Amino acid sequence: MTILKSHCCFCSMQCGIELIPDHSEPITYTVKASPDFPVATGRLCQKGFNSMEHTLHPSRITEPLKRLPSGELIKVSWEEAYIQISNSIKELQTSYGKNAISVYGGGSLTNEVSYLLGKFTRVALQSKYMDYNGRFCMSSAAAASNKAFGVDRGMTLPLSEISRTKYIILAGTNVAECQPTMMPYLMDAKKNKAIIVTIDPRNTMTSKIADIHVRLQPGFDSSFINGLLHVIIEEKLYDKAFVKEHTHGFEELAAAVKSYTPQRVEELTGVLAAVTRTIARGFAHAESGIVLTARGLEQQVNGVENTLNYINLSLLTGKMGKPGSGYGAVTGQANGQGGREHGQKADQLPGYQLIEDPLARERVAKVWGIQPDELPGKGVSAYEMIEKVDQDEIQAMIVLGSNPIVSAPNTPFVEKAMKKLKLLVVVDMFETETAKLADWILPSSSFLEAEGTMTNLEGRVFHRAQAFKTPGNSKLDSNILCELAEYLGRGAYFQYESTEAIFNELAKATVGGKADYSGITYQRLIEEKGIFWPCPSPSHPGTPQMFKTGFDHADGKAKFFGIVPKMPAEPTDIDFPYVLTTGRLGNHYLSGEQTRRTEALNKKAPVPVAEIHPWLANQIGLGVNSRIRLTSRRDSLVFTVKITEGIHPRTIFVPFHWGGALSINRLTNDQLDPISRMPEFKICAVKAEREDPMELNIASNK
Repeated sequence: MTILKSHCCFCSMQCGIELIPDHSEPITYTVKASPDFPVATGRLCQKGFNSMEHTLHPSRITEPLKRLPSGELIKVSWEEAYIQISNSIKELQTSYGKNAISVYGGGSLTNEVSYLLGKFTRVALQSKYMDYNGRFCMSSAAAASNKAFGVDRGMTLPLSEISRTKYIILAGTNVAECQPTMMPYLMDAKKNKAIIVTIDPRNTMTSKIADIHVRLQPGFDSSFINGLLHVIIEEKLYDKAFVKEHTHGFEELAAAVKSYTPQRVEELTGVLAAVTRTIARGFAHAESGIVLTARGLEQQVNGVENTLNYINLSLLTGKMGKPGSGYGAVTGQANGQGGREHGQKADQLPGYQLIEDPLARERVAKVWGIQPDELPGKGVSAYEMIEKVDQDEIQAMIVLGSNPIVSAPNTPFVEKAMKKLKLLVVVDMFETETAKLADWILPSSSFLEAEGTMTNLEGRVFHRAQAFKTPGNSKLDSNILCELAEYLGRGAYFQYESTEAIFNELAKATVGGKADYSGITYQRLIEEKGIFWPCPSPSHPGTPQMFKTGFDHADGKAKFFGIVPKMPAEPTDIDFPYVLTTGRLGNHYLSGEQTRRTEALNKKAPVPVAEIHPWLANQIGLGVNSRIRLTSRRDSLVFTVKITEGIHPRTIFVPFHWGGALSINRLTNDQLDPISRMPEFKICAVKAEREDPMELNIASNK
C-alpha cells in the first residue's frame, strides 16, 4: 500500500510526516516522521505524532450549516448557502458601502489560500478590511525587522547555522514546548561548546539546557538589553568595522544606553550586575552568535522597541550575514511567515508590497486584471476590526482559519462586538467558540486534504501534497473562496484549474516585492525539498542566509534604534499588584480547537493551570489542591494552581488554549503597540485571591 506524505499542521517547523497504512478495513494510518525533509532531522514531537486525529473527529462539520433565529443549525446545500450569503453581502454593501464587509484570516493557511483571501477581500468584496490572527503572533518582530533591516523574514539564517554558532540568546521563547523539533539544533550547538542564554520569567523546558537563565519579569526586556549594550559600548567590545561600514545610528544608540550601567539595571530588574556583564562580554567576544526572540517580548505595547533592542545586540557585535550568526524571530503559527507575506495584513499586497505604494498597486492590479484605482486602501489591524464592528462601521465578517473569541485579548468585549454583526460567516472544520455565534458555518478542508505551499520559520517555502479528499460535502478553502466570488459577480477574476495555478499567479504577483517568489515553482519545490525566499528567477538558488552583502534599505545599511524603555500599558498597582502573562503548552496549539479534540494530547492538560511562586502562594494562603481567583480590570476567573519556584515571584502564568470560563484572554489587556498593533498579551495587572472550594462562582458564567 502507498505511503502518503504531508507535513504536520502544528507550529512553524512544519515537520515532514508519513502516513503508513495498515491492512485493516477501513484502512487506518500510523503517523511517522519523514526521513527526507531537511528541517526536522527525521523527528516529530507529540503533536506531530497525533496530528491526524482531529481530522477524523466525529464533531467535524462536513455540510454547510445555517443558523435559524432559534439558534438551531440546519444543513443546507452549497448553492443555497452561496446564494443567501452573497445576497446578504450585496444588500449590506448597498446600504453601508463596500467596507461594511470584513475578512479575518489565519496564520495556518497555505500560501495559496492566504493569497486568495487577500485577493478575495480586495477584488471580490472590494473592501479594505482584511487582517488575520498573525497580528497576534509576529507583527512586532515584523515591524522591527522592517525598521532595522528593511525587510522582514522571521529568521535571517537557516536552522542549520544554529549548530555551528558559539553563543545563543533565546529571549521570550520556549522552543522545547513550542517548536520541540528545533531543540536538536540547540543541543548540537551545545555539544560544539556553544553558550546558551535564556531570558524568560519562568524556568522552562528550554531553560534547562541553558548555561545562564535570566528570570526577567515581563516588561523589563529593553532595560536589561540596554545594560548589555552599555557594557559592550563602554568596554569597546563592539565590531567597529561592521558598525561603520554597515549601519546607521550608532551615536543615537550609545546615548540611549549611556545611563544603563549594570548596577542600575540590577536596581531596575533584579538581574545581578555580574550576570549582565558576563552575558555582554560573552556574546561580544564569541566568534559567532545568534539572537532568537519570540512572543514573550513581542506581545507588549512596547514589543517593537523590545525587538529592536535585541536586533541592536546582533548589529552592534557584527553578528549578521555571517556563518553561525544572525537574528531570528521564532514564528509561532504553522504558516505565520507565509501568511503575512501575501496579502492578509491590512496594509499589504502579495510579496510584502505595501497596498498604498503606487508601483506595487500597478504591478499587482495588472496581474489581477483590474485597474490600480480599483484596489482599496489599507485597513486596520485584527483587533481594530473588532472595534470597528462595535462602532457599527463593519456590519459583516468572514472568518477563515481563526477563532478570535478565544485568541483575541479582552474577549468579553470581542464577544459583545461580534454579536452585533448582521452577518457572520465562519469557514472551519469545527463549531468553534467563534462559530457558535455564526449565521453560517461552511465546512473547510484539513491540512491533509489541501495541496499547497507553506513557508516555515526559516523562510523556506515547500510543497505540501494532498493526502486525502475532503470528507462528506466539505470543500477546499480555495474552492469556497472562488465559488463565493462567482456568486458575488466577480468570478472572472478567480478562474483556476488547480492549486498550482493559484501559486503560479501568486509568484507572478510578488515580482518587485521583498518576498519575491517569482523564481519558485512546484517542480522546483518538490525536487529541491524547499527554497528560501527571496528567489527572483528560475535560475536563482534561493537565499538561505540573509544580508551577506548588505541590508534591504536603499543605502544597503542597517539601522540602530536607541530605545528608552517605557512602562507597560497596565502597570501593577495597589489594587492589581501582580503580573499575569500567557503562553503555550507543548501538547496544545493556538485556541486548542484541534488539540482539545485529540485525546492523547488533551489528557495531558485537560484544563489550564495557573503557575505561581511559593511566595505568592504564601501571601494569599494557597496550599495543595487550592484554587486561585485571578481578577483583572476586565473579568474574573478561577483556576487550579501549580506552585513552583520556577517563576518570577510576582508573575502568574496561565496558558491560553481554552475557551469559555477557562479562557485566560477574558482577562488580558487589549492595548496595542502603536506601530505593530500587537495587543499586550504578556502583561496584565491582576489581583490574586484564594478561592474557597465551597464558593466557586466563576464571574464569566454569571
